[in-house]
Amino acid sequence: MSIRTNILLRVYLAFGLILLFAAAVVFQLCRVQFAQGDKWKAMAKTMSTRYKTIEAARGNIYSVDGSLLATSVPEYELHMDMLAAGIADEKVFDEKIDSLSMKMASVYKDKSAKEYSRMFRDARKDSSRYQLVRRKVTYRELKEIRKFPIFSLGKYKGGLIIVPQNKRIHPFRSLAARTIGYKNENVSNAVGLEGAYSSYINGESGKRLEQRIAGNVWQPVNDDDEIAPKEGADIISTIDINFQDIAQTALEKQLVKSNADHGTVILMEVATGEIRAVANYTRMPDGSFQEKFNYAIAGNQDPGSTFKVASYMALLDDKKVDTSTMVSTENYKIPGNSHIIKDSHGSIGTVSVKRAFEESSNAAVASLVNKHYTNNQSQFTDHLYDWHLNQKFILQIPGEAQPVVKNPKNTSWNKYMTLPQMAYGYEMQLTPLKMLSFYNAIANNGKYVSPLFVREIRRLGNTIEQFHTHVINEKMCSDVTLKKMQEMLEGVVSEGTGKTNVKSAMFKIAGKTGTAQVADGRNGYKGKKQYQSSFCGYFPADHPKYSLIVVINDPKNGYYAASTAGPAFKEICEKVYASDMKIERTPMTLVGNTTLPKFKQGNLKALKKVYDKLGVKPLYASTNAGIDTSNGIAAEDNKYKTGTVPNVTGMGLSDALFALGNAGYKVKVMGSGSVDRQSVTGGSQIPKGSKITIELQ
Repeated sequence: MSIRTNILLRVYLAFGLILLFAAAVVFQLCRVQFAQGDKWKAMAKTMSTRYKTIEAARGNIYSVDGSLLATSVPEYELHMDMLAAGIADEKVFDEKIDSLSMKMASVYKDKSAKEYSRMFRDARKDSSRYQLVRRKVTYRELKEIRKFPIFSLGKYKGGLIIVPQNKRIHPFRSLAARTIGYKNENVSNAVGLEGAYSSYINGESGKRLEQRIAGNVWQPVNDDDEIAPKEGADIISTIDINFQDIAQTALEKQLVKSNADHGTVILMEVATGEIRAVANYTRMPDGSFQEKFNYAIAGNQDPGSTFKVASYMALLDDKKVDTSTMVSTENYKIPGNSHIIKDSHGSIGTVSVKRAFEESSNAAVASLVNKHYTNNQSQFTDHLYDWHLNQKFILQIPGEAQPVVKNPKNTSWNKYMTLPQMAYGYEMQLTPLKMLSFYNAIANNGKYVSPLFVREIRRLGNTIEQFHTHVINEKMCSDVTLKKMQEMLEGVVSEGTGKTNVKSAMFKIAGKTGTAQVADGRNGYKGKKQYQSSFCGYFPADHPKYSLIVVINDPKNGYYAASTAGPAFKEICEKVYASDMKIERTPMTLVGNTTLPKFKQGNLKALKKVYDKLGVKPLYASTNAGIDTSNGIAAEDNKYKTGTVPNVTGMGLSDALFALGNAGYKVKVMGSGSVDRQSVTGGSQIPKGSKITIELQ
């Protein structure tokens, strides 16, 4: 073959391959354009733009008095387009970027002006269109930042890109934290009101169109969301924030004093079952106490002696005993078993049922229950089941523990041991809320109501759902039994185990102490000795408004309930009583020549208003013979002549300021307390407008 022919053959082959390749390219282009066009167009669109879900502002949670417990506040993330129109000119950018840096540094003080300037300049070199400037910016800060150099030019010229977000805050910080709860994406692990009512609180999410830019960064296409989110509904809880503060403060103080592991307090309104306060504290490794677990509704344990109210109620309602029935408090040996039940404080001999209850005798109640129900043990447990102690409440917040109340059909039932031990609060598992609700029924004249945590749900101020009191049992027992139980509970505080640490001088309290040994895991009661101390009751006993339980777990500095849980119970009762002006109060009776401290010339109208409120009549002496205080209270009206200095020694600051101010003098105050001395003696004549110094101590 000639050289020419060889060359032509190679050329034709190469040209043919080129044509073949070109044909393949054209074929593939046609295939991509027409056969797969829709697929690739959709993919391209997905890769360059997307819709991002925008979370709605969550609804608020309010206390029963209108205080804000949880709310969402706007928060912003700021970005900057470094190639925005207003700073496209390098000279303009250089002139203003240092001023912007100085402003940012002066507001946040997290970086120096030079560091901010370097950040902006580096982003400029990288041609960043979405440079992060600042996270977690408040609305107030945003208003100020909009006025900064460059940013004041607006979004398109200044390049400021604002990404709105929502931040959940609790204005009262740790108050009722566990009851309020928090949002959890796992619905089955919901916590508190936030979790239980998330479908209402969450609202409806919106959508925002975003565009991908260099560096796989997404930025909003428009200022406004394409689909605006709808904010959630508001929850009106039954919590009273003032009572919650009282409860948490008293509980924490007692936990520290007792060197305890954890504890809980629940305050319930008797008539409605509305929960006014729930406090749960756990000791942390550093010794502080925090709300980590809701013991109130999930802390299942043997209730101990607080359960004796159920045992005595069954005995009284079945007419097995009366309050005057005599019973021995000596050590009780269970028939058919070697186990002996005894009282830790020792025997008090043979006493009435009422006295045995007041002194919380384990031996007495165990012997009574075992004696009267041993031949028909289910008769006793039927009462407990009729009172729904074995059932959950189905609360408005998640986490309620399943009560454990045995009956003779259970495989774990011991025909010798179980019944007498149940009599004083063992061989069962009940939560503090379950026990409190039982006492609440006694205070509520036998009406057993379910606890309420939420009163209503509102959207845009309009009520969309209300929750009313749910009655579990209209009448727990006969009126005769109920009256006797109420008297016995009052007797515990006035004459029994609660007399020293719970009895109040201001009003009557009814309740019961409860000290129970807590099982140490697999080691049971033979392991480490741990106790649960509790006091459960209601107040004021003659007109019950609130029921209350205090539980202290594993106290190290003494474990008897009266001295461990009792002081916190009393403190909460007295502070709530003093705070709630709607509590029905027994009128104050003045006996004999009862006198109150005399008052001097202060704010007379204010004093009379107080006396009128108390129903007290102020008496003034008209002669040198004195005052007969049998029908009122002695009152001294400290008169002074016009133009003379009033004598304010002994007065409180407000009254002293009132008297001296009305007399026309300027006052300088030193110290605190009551007036100990004044720079100008009372009765002196000095011009109006003169300065008088009063020293308080």
